[in-house]
Amino acid sequence: MSANRGKLAIHGGAPVRDTYLSYGKQWVSEQDIEAVVQTLQSPFLTQGPKLKEFEEAVADKVGAKYAVAFSNGTAALHGACYAAGITAGDEVITTPMTFAASANCVRYCGGTVVFADIRPDTYNIDTQKIRSLITPRTRAIIPVDFTGQPAELSEIMEIAREHNLLVIEDAAHSLGAFYKGKRVGSIADMTMLSFHPVKHITTGEGGVITTNSKDLYDKLLLFRSHGITREASFMHKQPEGPWYYEMVDLGYNYRMTDLQAALGRSQMERLDEFVYRRRQIASEYNRRFANNPLVNIPYQLDGCDSSWHIYVIQLNLENLTVGRKEVFEALIAENIGVNVHYIPVHLHPYYQNLGYKPGIAPISEWLYERIITLPLFPAMSDQDVEDVICGVEKVLSYYEYQ
Repeated sequence: MSANRGKLAIHGGAPVRDTYLSYGKQWVSEQDIEAVVQTLQSPFLTQGPKLKEFEEAVADKVGAKYAVAFSNGTAALHGACYAAGITAGDEVITTPMTFAASANCVRYCGGTVVFADIRPDTYNIDTQKIRSLITPRTRAIIPVDFTGQPAELSEIMEIAREHNLLVIEDAAHSLGAFYKGKRVGSIADMTMLSFHPVKHITTGEGGVITTNSKDLYDKLLLFRSHGITREASFMHKQPEGPWYYEMVDLGYNYRMTDLQAALGRSQMERLDEFVYRRRQIASEYNRRFANNPLVNIPYQLDGCDSSWHIYVIQLNLENLTVGRKEVFEALIAENIGVNVHYIPVHLHPYYQNLGYKPGIAPISEWLYERIITLPLFPAMSDQDVEDVICGVEKVLSYYEYQ
């Protein structure tokens, strides 16, 4: 490592690259653009045929019977909690090591969030912690596939069946991943997939819930469009004519446009290519950082085939002269666009004001102080990958205890 010591860019040295490399980025092709243009020139900009085409493509890819598209992933999670019947007095168990939406969706429905700490190796929710937190008021479990590695779905589904709970898998990170040979999206009662620009495919903003339950599917459809139905079987009265519809519940306008769906449908054709490239990059990071005493590389469970949404290193702060903040700032100065995923949800002021205290998830809190997300997206060149590796080695070697 000593050979890599040099003047850091943050101290006036030359950065490892001349241009800034974002931690994540969409890859939109001419084919994608043409798909959107064709939709712009069609009679339908929303509530048209492209939405159904996209939903069918997603359901077919993941092996689920149904897929319901929403305006964004958070709206999709909200819809899943509604379909699960979450209401005031209900408890839902999830992980604090996630984006806030994984917990907020429970609050939108009036439920209470119960945070189960994570495993120290995979950073996914600890199934033993789930078991210890179940009460008569528990209604559902929301495991999160952190970084793209599926949570321990077999055991989580077993726990859920023992206690008559629903499982809403937050798979925002794991489109294209496999768990014990099955595609993510076909295993849980409901699975949320996200299409934000940094995800595996993008619709600009967007999300989908996949499910194999016709009952949940019908509820999701109702929820995303004002609670309004044109299906006679769901109406309280006989239809008065072809124009007739009824609002049978309080829903939301969470619809995805045909413009978004057209982009998503086109991007789905490249999903396997995107995931393959992500795995290549992660494999190179693993190879190069495996023997570096200053970092721990991500741990992967047997039977989990990650789709690598993000690549998270854990700093061995005991071997460094500085903390995560200084390493982060130094990497940014080298034009390496790092990030941090995530501030544990229970540490945010909103949840603190609800009574959640530091210390309820000690592993998540300990880990948060040590993690950095490195750039990872399919359009990265081999040189981009090499720049990231060189930047990390340069900064860490500078701050290594001698």
